[in-house]
Amino acid sequence: MKKSFKKIIFTKLFLFSVLGALFVFILGGAIFMRYIFAGLPPVYELEEYTPSLTSKVYDRNQKLIHEFSIEKRSMVPLADIPVDLQNAVVAMEDREFFEHAGLSFKGIFRALLHDAATGRAKQGASTLTQQLSRGVFLSQEKKLIRKIREAILAVQIEHQFSKPEILQLYLNQIYLGEGAYGVKAAAKRYFNKDLDTLTTGEAALIVGLIPAPGRYNPFANPKLAEQRRNLVLQVMKEQGYIKQEELEEAKKEPMPTRQTAAENKPGLYFIEHIRRILEPKYGTETLWKGGLNIYTTVDIDQQTLAENIMNERLQKLDEQVAKGLGIEIDPNDAEAETAAEEDGTLTDPQADYPRLQGAFMVRDVKTGAVRVLIGGRGFDESKFNRATQAKRQPGSSFKPYVWMAALQKKYTPATLVKDLPTMFYNDGRNWRTFNEMSDLYSLDLASQPFISSKDFNVWVPKNYGGRNDGWITLRKGLEKSKNLVAVNLIDAVGVPEVVRVARKAGITSALPRVPALALGVSVLTMDEHLAALSTFANAGIHTDNYYVERVEDANGRVLEKHVSVEDAAFSPQNSYLLINMMKGVVQRGSGTAAARLGRPIAGKTGTTQSHRDMWFVGMTPRTAAAAWMGYDDDTSHEKGARFTGSTAARWWTDIMEQVLKNEAKDDFAVPEGISFAYINPATGKLAMPTERNKFWEAFIKGTEPKSY
Repeated sequence: MKKSFKKIIFTKLFLFSVLGALFVFILGGAIFMRYIFAGLPPVYELEEYTPSLTSKVYDRNQKLIHEFSIEKRSMVPLADIPVDLQNAVVAMEDREFFEHAGLSFKGIFRALLHDAATGRAKQGASTLTQQLSRGVFLSQEKKLIRKIREAILAVQIEHQFSKPEILQLYLNQIYLGEGAYGVKAAAKRYFNKDLDTLTTGEAALIVGLIPAPGRYNPFANPKLAEQRRNLVLQVMKEQGYIKQEELEEAKKEPMPTRQTAAENKPGLYFIEHIRRILEPKYGTETLWKGGLNIYTTVDIDQQTLAENIMNERLQKLDEQVAKGLGIEIDPNDAEAETAAEEDGTLTDPQADYPRLQGAFMVRDVKTGAVRVLIGGRGFDESKFNRATQAKRQPGSSFKPYVWMAALQKKYTPATLVKDLPTMFYNDGRNWRTFNEMSDLYSLDLASQPFISSKDFNVWVPKNYGGRNDGWITLRKGLEKSKNLVAVNLIDAVGVPEVVRVARKAGITSALPRVPALALGVSVLTMDEHLAALSTFANAGIHTDNYYVERVEDANGRVLEKHVSVEDAAFSPQNSYLLINMMKGVVQRGSGTAAARLGRPIAGKTGTTQSHRDMWFVGMTPRTAAAAWMGYDDDTSHEKGARFTGSTAARWWTDIMEQVLKNEAKDDFAVPEGISFAYINPATGKLAMPTERNKFWEAFIKGTEPKSY
């Protein structure tokens, strides 16, 4: 009886122990599975899966000119992926892909046997679906929990998506080395080809990269990459995807070699400028990873030729400066420069052999679309954009704003203006003139009492070359870029009126309210100066420069589209009179280099004090362009060579000869309210019919001279 009771007690205890252990096991398993499933992302996210994509930049003709990307990646539908490439992936990575439900038990068993035989856990057993789940959702670390989650996700993915959808996702996200994600990016990176042009051998090489992109990289290990490619081809043949002759032909294909990127890819200053515009607007993540399509205004062909011509011309001017400084060295001969350094004849090449810098811009007169933007010589040397970031004195290229102010004060191109010496003095509050004086000697005498006084500042401007012609027409004053005419005009119309004109034209930089403003002592950026002067060529209508036509997201949705805003800043009549006078600068003045183009061009040169800045801005009815040259340290190198705005006009012309070759040679349209009359260019009065030097001048109707 006692034994029976003990047996019952023991049996019950045993059962309780088993049940307890089973409960603990089940509870532990439940907790473990909860932990496993808690770390699983929802598989339906694959439907909206957007990997890090490349944002592409196009020029005005839809040419791809740049890519913003951290990863080189492009999404492409399965129908656009070559069948050979699809077959190669299935043959090498998952030959049972179309049969299993996410897991390959044959593969797992095969891997276990291999690992047992070798004593190392190296043999992979992952299906394409498992690789996809790992690549999209999970880390690459080799942990049991990760492998379990990978297997569960693979089964869920197989349940949610079709085989073609899984294969498409896989081929678009797999990493293939050299920063390339997906087969399209790999085709471009290794072969510089589109997917649909890949050969069988090229497709096999790309697939061969999958297990170890660094190891099988054809640029780093060409022999190993070739062996791997041939292995892929052999497996494809064994599985019936290609025939023996196709195998032999593909094995003969040459291995790709790394393409050397151009040191100075054209348009980099333009690209950097639009990055500065778009990155704050859309954010770094979206610009660099969002797959944007950015359609810009630049004409990359014009940009390329403009860069080449500018660099070539400025290099020749550099050599001219070096020769003037007595430096006998070939700038293209690195050995000569090294030798010169070693024997002490060239101790500091940068100082002894100054390097001119330049900037150049082309824009559409009417819309403001920027076609060419060059910020300097060599983006790799300096990212600083001298067209949009540098502020330099415009010199005499500022004078059109003064002339417009005069036109608005009822001056005409035939109005006689003073090309006479003038002395300005500042009494501590305002600038005033001694306008009763008529010669420099008298002005020098008159200025003596003020020079020694601390309460007065004295300024006696002069014409370039020191010559003055007395009273001349407003037109001649602009054509010959007379400084004395400019300062006398600003004194007559008022500095505030000139500032107002410059502001309406589009100048946003600070403008000093001094008479010297007429000579361009302010500092401006090229882009604002070009946009402002283009206002006059556009019948007085101002439009801002712009660089981006539209931006689309990765799905083609338009995020922004440029809409030009026009501002009627000046009357068409006054704008035409000014442009007509600026045409004279090219025909008879300091910009005659541009006359070589044989078309109507309105322009203005500019040279600042001590030849620190040299400008030329020229315009046709459709296209405006600006050229600047100078030194970054803002110093003058007059000892080597004395350059002027006319120097800039010459290489401006060389570039624009190519830019304008397909543009009609139209003249600026004459607006209503304009009349023409023959005048005497010396007196500004009507010319007699028999006069030989009479000039056909434009006027606003009713303002023509009345006397002969």
